[in-house]
Amino acid sequence: MRVLAAGLLALLSLPGLAGAQAPSPPRPPRPAPAHPTSPPPHKPAARPKPPARRAPAPAPPPPAPPPEAEKPAEPQKGSVTGLPLPRFAALRSEEVNFRSGPGVRYPIEWVYKRRDLPVEIEREFEVWRLVEDFEGTKGWVHQATLAARRTAVVIGAERALRESASDTATPVARVKPGVILRLRSCDAGADWCQAQAGDYQGWIKRSEIWGTLPGEAIQ
Repeated sequence: MRVLAAGLLALLSLPGLAGAQAPSPPRPPRPAPAHPTSPPPHKPAARPKPPARRAPAPAPPPPAPPPEAEKPAEPQKGSVTGLPLPRFAALRSEEVNFRSGPGVRYPIEWVYKRRDLPVEIEREFEVWRLVEDFEGTKGWVHQATLAARRTAVVIGAERALRESASDTATPVARVKPGVILRLRSCDAGADWCQAQAGDYQGWIKRSEIWGTLPGEAIQ
């Protein structure tokens, strides 16, 4: 019996076979293992900003077009002949009447008795021409009393006809104011004209005579 009792005690002492055993106290919660603070996620290094590009300088404005060359004014033309106005002519005869108007019904104001005297034609009306002489006198003359030949009258002081178109050229003749010259030639824009007085031919400055337009060419 003792042997059994001892065996029984041994069985009773085994876990789960023992009688009501006081429950073991609850275990405190296991603290979460301390983890080292993780570093913030690594941000890639910011790329340096490229230097700001300077705005290109504004293109210069296109150059202004060159001014157009002024066109020479169209010469006025006669309503009858279509020839330029003003223009020069010479008195054809020894006696020419200057009238106050274009017609024989107008009175004669002047009678010119100087053949070849140069006059400047300013207007045309039928067969009549309004002309002006070197002294500024004006009148209407019949076209038949005018010739196309070119002459000039010496103005100012006594002038010299020279061997060539130069102030230092030898004079071939002296001509007084009022003397009428026959014009042989004047180059366009030239200061000198070749002229004839009687049997003498030479060169005289355009500024010393009356009977050409400024820079006019005469051949």
